[in-house]
Amino acid sequence: MEHPFAITLEVGTSLINHTGSWRTLRPEYVHRLPPCNHACPAGEDIQGWLAHAESGDYEAAWRALTENNPLPAIMGRVCYHPCESACNRAVLDSAVGINSVERFLGDLAIKNGWRFAAPAATSGKKVLIVGAGPSGLSAAYHLARLGHAVTIHEAGPAPGGMMRFGIPKYRLPRDVLDAEVKRITDLGVTIKYDAKVANIGEAMSDGGFDAAFLAVGAHIAKRAYIPAGEAAKVLDAVQVLRSMEGEDKPLLGRRVIVYGGGNTALDVARTAKRLGAEEAVIVYRRTRDKMPAHDFEVEEAIEEGVMMKWLSTIKNVEAGSITVERMALDETGFPQPTGEFETLQADSVVLALGQDVDLSLLEGVPGLEVKDGVVQVGPNMMTGVAGIFAGGDMVPSERTVTVAVGHGKKAARHIDAWLRGEIYVPAPKHEIASADKLNTWYYGEAPKTLRPILELARRTSTFEEVVKGLDESNALYEARRCLSCGNCFECDNCYGVCPDNAVIKLGPGNGFQFNLDYCKGCGICAQECPCGSIQMIPEAL
Repeated sequence: MEHPFAITLEVGTSLINHTGSWRTLRPEYVHRLPPCNHACPAGEDIQGWLAHAESGDYEAAWRALTENNPLPAIMGRVCYHPCESACNRAVLDSAVGINSVERFLGDLAIKNGWRFAAPAATSGKKVLIVGAGPSGLSAAYHLARLGHAVTIHEAGPAPGGMMRFGIPKYRLPRDVLDAEVKRITDLGVTIKYDAKVANIGEAMSDGGFDAAFLAVGAHIAKRAYIPAGEAAKVLDAVQVLRSMEGEDKPLLGRRVIVYGGGNTALDVARTAKRLGAEEAVIVYRRTRDKMPAHDFEVEEAIEEGVMMKWLSTIKNVEAGSITVERMALDETGFPQPTGEFETLQADSVVLALGQDVDLSLLEGVPGLEVKDGVVQVGPNMMTGVAGIFAGGDMVPSERTVTVAVGHGKKAARHIDAWLRGEIYVPAPKHEIASADKLNTWYYGEAPKTLRPILELARRTSTFEEVVKGLDESNALYEARRCLSCGNCFECDNCYGVCPDNAVIKLGPGNGFQFNLDYCKGCGICAQECPCGSIQMIPEAL
């Protein structure tokens, strides 16, 4: 009878890969999907570029970042960083400041004049992009890198779309926007300004384009019927913010009422304060917790003196005043009118009730399906017309810069495949590296670095940028807070704890492998792996 702990030899061969009948599980190195990567609408390899930043190779980090997103200095300012909401580090202390490191890399690239590499070859194909907003710019960048000739037709006088005409300068300085757009045009992308496309079919035919990507932003303000006297001054938020780009700034008066609860409403109220308004009041029909605006922006607005009037709705507007009706929540939490009214002094009323997309360029094009004011597209971002793709505000989705950038990248990959007569199939995603797969004791606590904020006195009197960036030491510290969830960073833990010397080091950057001739499947390596990159799998019979 064979001894149960015996190992079997074959003549002329090495040991057979088992150590006896007692091993039921064997370890295996795996790659898991970091939750930050999974949560990023732009599809960035966040963990990948953070690893470069952690080593101090900032240019490599920037280049890894811009493989997916060509606008890091912009996104480092205006993205609402859902990656940080998903970050596993929050179970230890607080999320990694991914967005602040992204901004640091973007600003450093502008300072150092880093440029994108030119495409290795040209395809001979021409692509028309309608709109020079974040989605159009992203698609243009990726298509140009794939070797296609790209022309953007932009209806406005400058690039950026709602990044320029909807986001105030105190959040996004225009020199930053211009620098990142120039880097894209330096790749050979042509932007034609004041060139509104009246009919997409005719524009493609006249220009000899092989494909088109529609990326028209939501520039048309939604209206609501509010009784108003002839002398009442009622404006829309898009009009106000857009006029800030011209020489003639809007005249809003000393008392400004903004009707709405989104980020645009806050932007208008904060802009009004900077234009000299003594009072800027947000009127919103629901409670703060239902406000679509992001909480940190609400806090910044309140700090700057913007007043909030929750559970209120405007009933009518007269010259110099408005009438507001108080609301009350019913048993379902929905606001209902109370019949209680209040008069507020107001020199102007600004409506910030959302925006629609101008779809007039699609008239007369058969096959394009429009539903609820947006274009319907398939999983490949293509409309019902072959060769015409759409993204950003034009399609059903959340309307943020980050989502738009992600749409541009996704569309570019599908457009490239379509032009080559192929179908783009994204690589399958790994299992998400959840927090329960980590050993957070290994890392130790390291509080998050907060970005500096412009002092309050200057915030309400100038359009200087409010939120500042990190310096190199802080950015390096923040990058090093990354836990490398689900992917080996060669900490040597498995090598050190293995009681059987079954872990083989393959050299820097190459990780490890298991020598299963020695491994008895105890699982200590998997238990002690800090980042959850080892799993135990059933032993093959």
